[in-house]
Amino acid sequence: MSSQSHKILVTGGAGFIGSHLVDRLIKKGHRVVVVDNLSNSKKDYNPPSASSHSLREWVPNLNKKAKFYKIDIRNPEISQIFKKEKPEIIYHLAAQIDVRKSTENPVQDAKINILGTLNILENCKKNKVKKFIFSSSVGVYGEPKNLPVKENHPLNPFAPYPITKLAIEKYLNYFKTQGLDFVSLRYANIYGPRQPSEIGEGGVIAIFINKILKGERPTIFGRGNQTRDFLYVNDAVNAAVLALKAPSGSIYNVGTNKEITINGLLKLIAKILNKNVKPIFQPLRQGEIIRSRIDFSKIKKELGWKPKYTLENGLKETINYFKNGD
Repeated sequence: MSSQSHKILVTGGAGFIGSHLVDRLIKKGHRVVVVDNLSNSKKDYNPPSASSHSLREWVPNLNKKAKFYKIDIRNPEISQIFKKEKPEIIYHLAAQIDVRKSTENPVQDAKINILGTLNILENCKKNKVKKFIFSSSVGVYGEPKNLPVKENHPLNPFAPYPITKLAIEKYLNYFKTQGLDFVSLRYANIYGPRQPSEIGEGGVIAIFINKILKGERPTIFGRGNQTRDFLYVNDAVNAAVLALKAPSGSIYNVGTNKEITINGLLKLIAKILNKNVKPIFQPLRQGEIIRSRIDFSKIKKELGWKPKYTLENGLKETINYFKNGD
């Protein structure tokens, strides 16, 4: 697609990643509509069920230039928003994101992540939306058979959350035959400012930083030798924006092709904060992937994307955010 201004609807646009994306899209001159049920917002406030104008002060991450609807993606009333706003492009980030909750209640997880997404997709089809850009996950690969993980790696997710991501990718193939262009971005572990440290599972980086700043001992599950590929949120947003010009049906890994152990991560955060930290070790959680390192050569070749932030630089930005009060 060209670099002209578009009418874009972002589901989950008041959340951690979504709000950063909305900020960037508005900065680039796009007209942005946000739908979000605020389920991943901070626990310590209860926004009024009133007009979007009075809600704004309760949604700290929401860009004031975006049009906002507080609504669940499963709600049939979404169809009225599509009819009224006529979006050309959808960025779909709204989801039940807690892997632990997905294993405790896979039915509820599927209702939100699969049925909710189908509600959005049906409305895309009815309203002739031009492009659907989906936030998927490298969890669709399951435990890697070889590293780094490429897009053609076997797909074997073993937790309900990544299973829903893979199911949606398969549905997208169907909707493509119905005329809907799509791009799927399989993200590594995203971190950065605005990431919740206390909602659901949260992100391990946000949790570690928050614990250390409070003078508490962080918990490591297992021996801490499991590795992850951590992607700074600005880099994730760059990939999402570039996806506007990706060919229909494209699937891309978005990661750094670098891995760090959870022990190494904690040491690096402690070093930046100049603190001595002794973690609490607990048994490894069921279904946890042992190693992860993500090959991004395809998106680099086709869209010119590559990560700009080192882990240390991204951590410094994130720590500054948490230090200054989130």
